[in-house]
Amino acid sequence: MPTDFLTEAHARAEICRVGRSLFERGYVHATAGNISVRLADGYLITPTDACLGALQPERLAKLDLQGQQLSGDRASKTIVLHRRIYEASATTAAPAGCVIHTHSTHLVACSLQAGAATPQAELLPALTPYFVMKVGRVPHIPYHRPGAPEAAQAVVEAIERYAAAGSPIRAVMLARLGPNVWHDSPSAAMATLEELEETAQLWQLCRHQPPAPLSEAQIDELRQTFGASW
Repeated sequence: MPTDFLTEAHARAEICRVGRSLFERGYVHATAGNISVRLADGYLITPTDACLGALQPERLAKLDLQGQQLSGDRASKTIVLHRRIYEASATTAAPAGCVIHTHSTHLVACSLQAGAATPQAELLPALTPYFVMKVGRVPHIPYHRPGAPEAAQAVVEAIERYAAAGSPIRAVMLARLGPNVWHDSPSAAMATLEELEETAQLWQLCRHQPPAPLSEAQIDELRQTFGASW
């Protein structure tokens, strides 16, 4: 479980900085997507229907550890899923300090082209060494409506299943909606999202002649040399 929490003031500033960066570079659009941070005494999350490119630190929603809102504009409904991610990942080797959800174009395209997701499905193969090292496996969670508790439960089960197998995850893909990625800080979570979306774009560019994934020997070398979780 993470113990080095950001101060609330720093977390508010970082959420706004990261949101603006993601919006300006096209990783999010309109009012899609949300960002949360785990604090020592609760959570911060972007408000419902907020544009990530125009966030204001003082208007971010603050909730206590039980998920009750304390201040700010109305919290995004996805706080339920985010809290489940924080709780489920806390005892793994990839605990969440920040969760980012987007509707990034190439990732959603991959989901649409993959067809119906199943509980055991993964979105992308081991295409590049940095995808393996920086992101890892990405379960493709079957479709549920936005905010559905069944989606949150499926994400928790995926986190637990991969952790038990020795391959803790830092991302899931909600079918037809978008990815949820997490790391110990907003900057690190954003970097994970960037690597994931870039890999999805590569996969889309190569769809006419799908490349072979890295071999098991190549992946094992990344495990041994860099501690990759795959």
